[in-house]
Amino acid sequence: MSGKIWKAAIVALATIALASSSASAANYPDRPITMVVTFSAGGSSDLLARAVANALSQGLGKPVVVENRPGAGGHIGAEIVARAQPDGYTILFGTNGTLGIGPAVYKNLRYNPQKDLTPIGILHKLPLMLIVQRSVPANSLQELIAYAKANPGKLTFASAGVGTASHLSGELLKLAADIDILHVPYKGGGGAAPDLLAGNVSMMIETIPTALPFVASKQMRALGVTTRERSASAPDVPTFGEQGLKGFDVSAWTGLFVPAATPPDIVARLNAETLKIAQSPVYVEQIKKMGTDVATSTPDQFREFVAEDVARWTEAVKRSGTRIE
Repeated sequence: MSGKIWKAAIVALATIALASSSASAANYPDRPITMVVTFSAGGSSDLLARAVANALSQGLGKPVVVENRPGAGGHIGAEIVARAQPDGYTILFGTNGTLGIGPAVYKNLRYNPQKDLTPIGILHKLPLMLIVQRSVPANSLQELIAYAKANPGKLTFASAGVGTASHLSGELLKLAADIDILHVPYKGGGGAAPDLLAGNVSMMIETIPTALPFVASKQMRALGVTTRERSASAPDVPTFGEQGLKGFDVSAWTGLFVPAATPPDIVARLNAETLKIAQSPVYVEQIKKMGTDVATSTPDQFREFVAEDVARWTEAVKRSGTRIE
């Protein structure tokens, strides 16, 4: 008899929990939401996240509060979200550096990005731009490749650090063009700028918001963007594919994630809000001024996109020999 009572109690508790979850999803949100940003305040990711948080707050009817949790390439903040209650009140402003490149570079993460986080939808794509020091004798990607082939090991490319998008994009360029150029890592893109301007390094592949000011001031020369299509922020700069590297398609991106096991109704609600803000002229213009392109997806499309991105960077990591314990 006691066994039957025990089983009945378990069924009752499960029923109550399911009903409570459904009610919570129906009333969502009924309090402020925390958006975890995995980098420090004031950087490009933080500025984009705050624009998103403000736009989402209006649609959801509750404040979306940004909380900066930097460290370990973004994995400290991502792990916090992965371990949070799956109730939709803790969301992650994720980036390709953490969730695309990170799984390919870091061997011993304390969480599984693909299993412990549920994708909501992509938010932005940031094409990368190849900029070269003005003393480099090349006005196009083809000329740069020809010069590199004629002078193996002479050209250098800066990066924001080992395992970053700027580093691994350079490795993919080396592979695609079959050229020998030397990697010079720095502690962040800002650290590379003085040496680029001084001519101590030849080039860098950097996100457009960071690269464009150097091009606009004529301190550096833009030779190409890394995405399949030209960037709306730099429509006169041809893609790598247009210049002979067919199929080359690399971009930085941002998107929203929640803990695994978050109710599907909440996932759908948050995704609907990402689609809605992408139709806001005020929001789109704000993002465009940051040199960034607005993007949208379903949760399933975003999951597939992230998996493909991880595979792409895993190949780049394997080719470059980069690995972080």
